[in-house]
Amino acid sequence: MRTREGTLEGGRILTVADESAVIARVRSGEREAYAELVRAHTGIALRVAVACGAGADAEDVVQTAFIKAYLSLGSFKDGAPFRPWLIRIVANETRNTVRSAVRLRAVAGREAALLRGEPRIPDSADPAVAAVEEERSAELWAALDELSDDHRDVVACRYLLEMNEAETAEALGWPRGTVKSRLSRALKLMGGLLAPASGSGSGSEKSERGGGGGHD
Repeated sequence: MRTREGTLEGGRILTVADESAVIARVRSGEREAYAELVRAHTGIALRVAVACGAGADAEDVVQTAFIKAYLSLGSFKDGAPFRPWLIRIVANETRNTVRSAVRLRAVAGREAALLRGEPRIPDSADPAVAAVEEERSAELWAALDELSDDHRDVVACRYLLEMNEAETAEALGWPRGTVKSRLSRALKLMGGLLAPASGSGSGSEKSERGGGGGHD
C-alpha cells in the first residue's frame, strides 16, 4: 500500500497550495517556515536516497539535498508540487555521493534501511519460506546494484517508491518515453542477472550494464 507523503506532525497533509504558501513565506524572509517542508518530505527523501544507492550516507545526502533545494527556491516554479522537484535533487545528490565514494555497499544494510519497521513476512511464517524469501531478496538487491545509475534510479522510482510513470518522469527529469525505455531495459538486464548463470554470455552482459548516463 502506498503511503501518503507531505504529511506534517499531527497528520495534516500538505497540499500543493499549502506548499506554495510555505515557499512564498520563505521567499519573503520567513526562513524558519522551510522546516514545514523538511518535516513533510524527509521520509520520501530518505527512501529515495537509500533506493538510489546512498546506503549509510542517506541522511547526509538528504540534508545536503534540502539545503540545495532551499538555496534554489528562487527558481522553483510557482504552483508546482514540491515533492518531484525535491526527489530529483535527492537523486542527483545521491549519484554525486556514490560516484565520489568507494562503492562498497552492504546489500543487507540497504535493505534494512529501506524496509525498517516493515517486516516482510509474519513471525509465524514457515522458517524455510523465510529463508528462501531472504535469499531471493538478497539476489534482487545484488542485481539492482549491478545496474547503471539511470537504470537503478528508474527501477527504484517505479517499484521501490511505487511512483507512476508521470511521477517518475518528473522526478528524474526525463521524458515519459525515456522512462519507458530505460525501465524496460533495466528489467531485462535484471532478468538476465537473476537467471541461472549460463557462463557464455556474462561478458557481453557486463559490457551492457556499465556506464551511467548515455544509453537507454
